[in-house]
Amino acid sequence: MANSVNKYYLPDPSPWPILMTAAVFSLLLGTGLSINGLWVGNVLVVLALALFAYLLFAWFGDIVRENTEGLYNERVDSSFRQGMIWFIASEAFFFLAFFASLYYLRTVAADWLTGTGYLAGTHELLYNQFFSEWPRSGPGIKQEFEPMGAWGVPALNTVILLTSGATVTWAHWGLKTGNRTLLIRGLALTVALGLLFVVMQAWEYQEAYQHMHLTLQSGVYGSTFFMLTGFHGLHVTIGSIMLAAILGRSLKGHFTPQNHFAFEAVAWYWHFVDVVWLGLFIFVYIM
Repeated sequence: MANSVNKYYLPDPSPWPILMTAAVFSLLLGTGLSINGLWVGNVLVVLALALFAYLLFAWFGDIVRENTEGLYNERVDSSFRQGMIWFIASEAFFFLAFFASLYYLRTVAADWLTGTGYLAGTHELLYNQFFSEWPRSGPGIKQEFEPMGAWGVPALNTVILLTSGATVTWAHWGLKTGNRTLLIRGLALTVALGLLFVVMQAWEYQEAYQHMHLTLQSGVYGSTFFMLTGFHGLHVTIGSIMLAAILGRSLKGHFTPQNHFAFEAVAWYWHFVDVVWLGLFIFVYIM
Protein backbone atom coordinates (compact mmCIF):
# COMPACT_ATOMS: atom_id res chain seq x y z
CA MET A 1 0.00 0.00 0.00
CA ALA A 2 1.16 3.53 -0.67
CA ASN A 3 0.84 4.63 2.94
CA SER A 4 2.45 1.55 4.52
CA VAL A 5 5.41 1.99 6.83
CA ASN A 6 7.93 0.40 4.47
CA LYS A 7 6.98 2.24 1.28
CA TYR A 8 7.56 5.79 0.12
CA TYR A 9 4.83 7.53 -1.85
CA LEU A 10 5.87 8.61 -5.36
CA PRO A 11 3.53 11.07 -7.07
CA ASP A 12 2.40 10.71 -10.66
CA PRO A 13 4.29 12.66 -13.38
CA SER A 14 3.51 16.35 -12.96
CA PRO A 15 3.80 19.37 -15.30
CA TRP A 16 4.34 21.80 -12.40
CA PRO A 17 8.18 21.68 -12.11
CA ILE A 18 8.86 22.55 -15.77
CA LEU A 19 6.16 25.22 -15.76
CA MET A 20 7.59 26.70 -12.56
CA THR A 21 11.01 26.82 -14.24
CA ALA A 22 9.48 28.71 -17.16
CA ALA A 23 7.73 31.15 -14.80
CA VAL A 24 10.93 31.91 -12.86
CA PHE A 25 12.96 32.32 -16.07
CA SER A 26 10.32 34.65 -17.50
CA LEU A 27 10.32 36.67 -14.30
CA LEU A 28 14.10 37.11 -14.38
CA LEU A 29 14.10 37.92 -18.10
CA GLY A 30 11.26 40.40 -17.72
CA THR A 31 12.99 42.09 -14.79
CA GLY A 32 16.19 42.48 -16.80
CA LEU A 33 14.32 43.93 -19.78
CA SER A 34 12.35 46.28 -17.53
CA ILE A 35 15.50 47.57 -15.83
CA ASN A 36 16.88 48.41 -19.27
CA GLY A 37 13.78 50.42 -20.16
CA LEU A 38 11.99 47.97 -22.46
CA TRP A 39 8.21 48.02 -21.97
CA VAL A 40 7.86 44.37 -22.89
CA GLY A 41 9.73 43.58 -19.68
CA ASN A 42 6.88 44.92 -17.55
CA VAL A 43 4.36 42.77 -19.43
CA LEU A 44 6.56 39.70 -19.02
CA VAL A 45 6.93 40.33 -15.27
CA VAL A 46 3.15 40.59 -14.78
CA LEU A 47 2.50 37.42 -16.78
CA ALA A 48 5.27 35.54 -14.95
CA LEU A 49 3.93 36.56 -11.54
CA ALA A 50 0.41 35.49 -12.51
CA LEU A 51 1.69 32.11 -13.73
CA PHE A 52 3.82 31.74 -10.61
CA ALA A 53 0.82 32.38 -8.32
CA TYR A 54 -1.33 29.91 -10.25
CA LEU A 55 1.37 27.23 -10.13
CA LEU A 56 1.82 27.61 -6.39
CA PHE A 57 -1.92 27.22 -5.87
CA ALA A 58 -2.14 24.18 -8.16
CA TRP A 59 1.03 22.46 -6.97
CA PHE A 60 0.34 22.83 -3.28
CA GLY A 61 -3.27 21.87 -3.98
CA ASP A 62 -2.02 18.50 -5.23
CA ILE A 63 0.07 18.06 -2.07
CA VAL A 64 -2.89 18.91 0.17
CA ARG A 65 -5.08 16.44 -1.71
CA GLU A 66 -2.48 13.68 -1.40
CA ASN A 67 -2.17 14.33 2.32
CA THR A 68 -5.92 14.36 2.99
CA GLU A 69 -6.27 11.11 1.03
CA GLY A 70 -3.82 9.42 3.41
CA LEU A 71 -1.11 8.78 0.81
CA TYR A 72 1.72 10.01 3.08
CA ASN A 73 3.37 7.97 5.83
CA GLU A 74 6.05 8.68 8.43
CA ARG A 75 8.86 8.44 5.87
CA VAL A 76 7.23 11.08 3.68
CA ASP A 77 6.63 13.26 6.73
CA SER A 78 10.30 12.92 7.67
CA SER A 79 11.41 13.99 4.19
CA PHE A 80 9.14 17.04 4.37
CA ARG A 81 10.69 18.00 7.70
CA GLN A 82 14.21 17.59 6.38
CA GLY A 83 13.36 19.66 3.33
CA MET A 84 11.96 22.48 5.45
CA ILE A 85 14.99 22.41 7.74
CA TRP A 86 17.35 22.75 4.77
CA PHE A 87 15.19 25.50 3.27
CA ILE A 88 15.34 27.55 6.47
CA ALA A 89 19.10 26.88 6.67
CA SER A 90 19.52 28.30 3.16
CA GLU A 91 17.50 31.35 4.19
CA ALA A 92 19.72 31.78 7.25
CA PHE A 93 22.83 31.82 5.04
CA PHE A 94 21.09 34.26 2.69
CA PHE A 95 20.64 36.79 5.48
CA LEU A 96 24.04 35.94 6.97
CA ALA A 97 25.64 37.11 3.73
CA PHE A 98 23.98 40.53 4.10
CA PHE A 99 24.93 40.78 7.77
CA ALA A 100 28.50 39.89 6.83
CA SER A 101 28.57 42.59 4.17
CA LEU A 102 27.32 45.12 6.73
CA TYR A 103 30.05 44.05 9.16
CA TYR A 104 32.67 44.25 6.41
CA LEU A 105 31.64 47.77 5.39
CA ARG A 106 31.47 49.13 8.93
CA THR A 107 34.48 47.39 10.45
CA VAL A 108 36.95 46.22 7.80
CA ALA A 109 36.55 48.61 4.86
CA ALA A 110 36.36 51.64 7.15
CA ASP A 111 39.78 50.80 8.63
CA TRP A 112 41.31 50.37 5.20
CA LEU A 113 40.00 53.69 3.94
CA THR A 114 41.19 55.60 7.02
CA GLY A 115 44.70 54.11 6.76
CA THR A 116 44.49 52.01 9.92
CA GLY A 117 44.30 48.27 10.46
CA TYR A 118 46.62 45.82 8.75
CA LEU A 119 46.58 47.73 5.45
CA ALA A 120 47.91 51.00 6.83
CA GLY A 121 48.51 53.66 4.22
CA THR A 122 45.85 52.56 1.77
CA HIS A 123 43.94 55.80 2.27
CA GLU A 124 46.68 57.68 0.42
CA LEU A 125 46.10 55.51 -2.63
CA LEU A 126 42.31 55.22 -2.44
CA TYR A 127 40.73 58.30 -0.87
CA ASN A 128 42.84 60.35 1.50
CA GLN A 129 39.93 62.59 2.58
CA PHE A 130 37.94 59.71 4.05
CA PHE A 131 37.13 59.65 7.77
CA SER A 132 35.44 56.74 9.50
CA GLU A 133 31.87 57.47 10.53
CA TRP A 134 28.67 55.43 10.47
CA PRO A 135 26.17 55.95 9.05
CA ARG A 136 27.50 57.69 5.97
CA SER A 137 27.08 57.50 2.22
CA GLY A 138 30.61 56.45 1.39
CA PRO A 139 33.83 57.90 -0.07
CA GLY A 140 33.17 60.86 -2.34
CA ILE A 141 29.37 60.73 -1.96
CA LYS A 142 28.04 63.95 -0.44
CA GLN A 143 24.31 63.28 -0.42
CA GLU A 144 22.75 64.41 2.86
CA PHE A 145 20.28 62.11 4.58
CA GLU A 146 18.92 61.38 8.03
CA PRO A 147 19.62 57.85 9.32
CA MET A 148 16.68 55.77 10.47
CA GLY A 149 16.23 55.79 14.24
CA ALA A 150 15.43 52.69 16.26
CA TRP A 151 12.78 53.93 18.70
CA GLY A 152 9.90 54.76 16.41
CA VAL A 153 8.33 52.45 13.87
CA PRO A 154 11.19 49.88 14.11
CA ALA A 155 10.64 49.40 17.85
CA LEU A 156 6.88 49.13 17.33
CA ASN A 157 7.43 46.58 14.56
CA THR A 158 9.65 44.59 16.91
CA VAL A 159 6.80 44.39 19.42
CA ILE A 160 4.41 43.42 16.62
CA LEU A 161 6.60 40.56 15.38
CA LEU A 162 7.38 39.25 18.86
CA THR A 163 3.66 39.27 19.62
CA SER A 164 2.95 37.40 16.39
CA GLY A 165 5.45 34.74 17.45
CA ALA A 166 3.46 34.30 20.64
CA THR A 167 0.10 34.13 18.81
CA VAL A 168 1.30 31.47 16.34
CA THR A 169 2.59 29.43 19.30
CA TRP A 170 -0.81 29.93 20.94
CA ALA A 171 -2.47 28.63 17.77
CA HIS A 172 -0.13 25.64 17.71
CA TRP A 173 -1.06 24.81 21.28
CA GLY A 174 -4.74 24.95 20.32
CA LEU A 175 -4.08 22.55 17.44
CA LYS A 176 -2.16 20.07 19.58
CA THR A 177 -4.87 20.08 22.25
CA GLY A 178 -7.75 19.82 19.77
CA ASN A 179 -9.04 23.33 20.52
CA ARG A 180 -10.12 24.49 17.07
CA THR A 181 -11.33 27.89 18.28
CA LEU A 182 -7.95 28.66 19.81
CA LEU A 183 -6.23 27.51 16.62
CA ILE A 184 -8.27 29.76 14.33
CA ARG A 185 -8.12 32.81 16.60
CA GLY A 186 -4.35 32.48 17.04
CA LEU A 187 -3.78 32.14 13.31
CA ALA A 188 -6.08 35.06 12.48
CA LEU A 189 -4.23 37.28 14.96
CA THR A 190 -0.87 36.20 13.54
CA VAL A 191 -1.92 37.01 9.97
CA ALA A 192 -3.26 40.41 11.09
CA LEU A 193 -0.03 41.22 12.93
CA GLY A 194 2.07 40.18 9.94
CA LEU A 195 0.10 42.43 7.61
CA LEU A 196 0.32 45.27 10.15
CA PHE A 197 4.09 44.88 10.17
CA VAL A 198 4.21 45.21 6.37
CA VAL A 199 1.97 48.31 6.44
CA MET A 200 4.14 49.93 9.11
CA GLN A 201 7.30 49.19 7.14
CA ALA A 202 5.76 50.71 4.01
CA TRP A 203 4.98 53.84 6.04
CA GLU A 204 8.58 53.85 7.32
CA TYR A 205 9.89 53.71 3.74
CA GLN A 206 7.61 56.56 2.72
CA GLU A 207 8.95 58.69 5.56
CA ALA A 208 12.52 57.77 4.62
CA TYR A 209 12.09 58.83 0.99
CA GLN A 210 9.94 61.93 1.48
CA HIS A 211 11.27 63.49 4.68
CA MET A 212 14.64 61.92 5.55
CA HIS A 213 16.10 61.82 2.00
CA LEU A 214 17.15 58.24 2.74
CA THR A 215 16.90 56.23 -0.49
CA LEU A 216 18.61 53.36 -2.27
CA GLN A 217 20.88 55.99 -3.81
CA SER A 218 22.10 57.17 -0.38
CA GLY A 219 25.42 55.41 -0.77
CA VAL A 220 26.45 52.38 1.20
CA TYR A 221 24.17 53.07 4.18
CA GLY A 222 21.06 53.43 2.04
CA SER A 223 21.76 50.33 -0.02
CA THR A 224 22.49 48.08 2.98
CA PHE A 225 19.53 49.46 4.94
CA PHE A 226 16.99 48.85 2.19
CA MET A 227 18.49 45.53 1.12
CA LEU A 228 18.33 44.06 4.63
CA THR A 229 14.99 45.50 5.72
CA GLY A 230 13.42 45.12 2.27
CA PHE A 231 14.26 41.44 1.94
CA HIS A 232 13.01 40.85 5.46
CA GLY A 233 9.77 42.66 4.64
CA LEU A 234 9.40 40.40 1.61
CA HIS A 235 9.81 37.37 3.86
CA VAL A 236 7.16 38.71 6.24
CA THR A 237 4.80 39.20 3.30
CA ILE A 238 5.40 35.64 2.07
CA GLY A 239 5.01 34.32 5.61
CA SER A 240 1.70 36.16 6.03
CA ILE A 241 0.38 34.62 2.80
CA MET A 242 1.48 31.17 3.99
CA LEU A 243 -0.23 31.71 7.35
CA ALA A 244 -3.40 32.85 5.58
CA ALA A 245 -3.36 29.62 3.56
CA ILE A 246 -2.92 27.60 6.76
CA LEU A 247 -5.81 29.55 8.31
CA GLY A 248 -8.00 28.62 5.34
CA ARG A 249 -7.07 24.96 5.70
CA SER A 250 -7.76 25.13 9.44
CA LEU A 251 -11.24 26.49 8.76
CA LYS A 252 -11.83 23.45 6.54
CA GLY A 253 -10.65 21.11 9.30
CA HIS A 254 -7.62 19.73 7.46
CA PHE A 255 -5.38 19.39 10.52
CA THR A 256 -5.42 17.01 13.46
CA PRO A 257 -3.19 16.85 16.55
CA GLN A 258 -1.38 13.93 14.90
CA ASN A 259 -1.16 15.26 11.32
CA HIS A 260 -0.32 18.94 10.92
CA PHE A 261 3.21 19.32 9.55
CA ALA A 262 2.09 22.02 7.10
CA PHE A 263 1.20 24.17 10.11
CA GLU A 264 4.52 23.37 11.81
CA ALA A 265 6.51 24.22 8.67
CA VAL A 266 4.93 27.67 8.41
CA ALA A 267 5.36 28.21 12.17
CA TRP A 268 9.06 27.35 11.88
CA TYR A 269 9.39 29.84 9.03
CA TRP A 270 7.60 32.53 11.02
CA HIS A 271 9.82 32.08 14.07
CA PHE A 272 12.85 32.29 11.78
CA VAL A 273 11.54 35.61 10.43
CA ASP A 274 11.17 36.83 14.03
CA VAL A 275 14.77 35.92 14.90
CA VAL A 276 16.14 37.62 11.77
CA TRP A 277 14.24 40.80 12.64
CA LEU A 278 15.79 40.88 16.11
CA GLY A 279 19.21 40.75 14.46
CA LEU A 280 18.20 43.53 12.07
CA PHE A 281 16.84 45.70 14.86
CA ILE A 282 20.09 45.40 16.82
CA PHE A 283 22.70 45.62 14.05
CA VAL A 284 20.94 47.93 11.58
CA TYR A 285 18.84 50.25 13.75
CA ILE A 286 20.60 50.39 17.11
CA MET A 287 24.32 49.90 16.47
